Amino acid sequence: MAILRNKLRRSVAARFAWLAGFLALAACLGYGQAVNSCLDCHSAQDGRLQVTPEKFSQDIHAQKGLACTSCHGGDSSSYDPDQAMSRKAGWKGKVDRKQIPQLCGFCHSNPALMRTYDPSLRTDQLDQYHTSIHGKRLAAGDTKVAVCIDCHSVHDIRPPSDPRSTVNPVNVAKTCSRCHSDAAYMKSYGIPTDQFAKYSTSVHHDALAVRGDLSAPTCTTCHGNHGAVPPGVDKVQNVCANCHVFQAQMYDKSSHFKAFQDKGLPGCVVCHSNHGIHHPSDAMLGTGPAGVCMRCHAPGDHCDRARVAILGNLTELNQSIDSADQSLRLAESAGMEVSEARLSQDQARDALTKARVTIHSFQIALVDQDIQAGMKIAAANLKAGKNAMVERNHRRIGLGICLISIAIMLVGLWLYIRNLES
Repeated sequence: MAILRNKLRRSVAARFAWLAGFLALAACLGYGQAVNSCLDCHSAQDGRLQVTPEKFSQDIHAQKGLACTSCHGGDSSSYDPDQAMSRKAGWKGKVDRKQIPQLCGFCHSNPALMRTYDPSLRTDQLDQYHTSIHGKRLAAGDTKVAVCIDCHSVHDIRPPSDPRSTVNPVNVAKTCSRCHSDAAYMKSYGIPTDQFAKYSTSVHHDALAVRGDLSAPTCTTCHGNHGAVPPGVDKVQNVCANCHVFQAQMYDKSSHFKAFQDKGLPGCVVCHSNHGIHHPSDAMLGTGPAGVCMRCHAPGDHCDRARVAILGNLTELNQSIDSADQSLRLAESAGMEVSEARLSQDQARDALTKARVTIHSFQIALVDQDIQAGMKIAAANLKAGKNAMVERNHRRIGLGICLISIAIMLVGLWLYIRNLES
């Protein structure tokens, strides 16, 4: 019994000793994490020098375990300025703008190192940056151009997937506009500063910011991100073709393809603009303010006649679809079964959409194939709606005859009963 009690005492003592050691270790670790002279000092600063622990805690680098000294060097465990900012401790202080891409690339261009943090992250950003207009101008001594921190921020860098990130797809255009919409800042470059204003009115911006389609184009989609360059006047169609594949295939078959190349015209941009791309409509084939064909063509020429024919066919198909829709809605409201025809209307609308895409070939015969396919479907559906209404009328006439017959029978029965009673 005594032996058992001694073993129990030793077991309890051992557990208390282990717990005390664990608490001591946790206290040491907690103290070690709390000591950060960089943040303690800079959280009390003002303006650009202020970096609070709350702000830095949102940074992806801090979340991955990196600290101030990872970029700036020095010793953040000491409050002695001579030791904390010692050159022997590798202190760099404020990094010169010219050196920032190289500093970021020190880690981000190292595949072995980046694999330990995010194996899916590309490591060619620095190489791409050197090929960009920003990188080339920086190498030539222009320090006004964008470097990493201008787009990604500095001490609160968030991953692109974070909606608060400056490089999240929804925020990219606004980030670019901080420089490119500043007329005074961009004055020496001689380029427009209305790109963001125009983009804000575009169908691409509407898809991205209003409808929330993160695949919709923004600045980096067309210009690239780290390797950002102007698309090139003679290659704009290749940029657009990344998304608009079928339109590009049709355009390659058109007479405009060679004509635009010979005259050095920028493909898609001639009709659709670049940053302020509005939703295309049939009115672009018209002669009103939205019309684009007559900016180049003369009234009555071959292309103008083709324009008139194509616009007329599109209008006719659109009206046929509307007529069929009205007929089917009327029949449906009358209780008739027209669900199959209603579904078939989607095929007619698809044919209209396809015809509008085929316009880029500028060949009447190709467009007319899609038009006729849609017209056939719309005509059949219009007939289905009318037949349904005819059937409804027949049913009403039959129902009326039946009701009259029943009424006559009831009157006759009533007269017969009265005759029997008398």
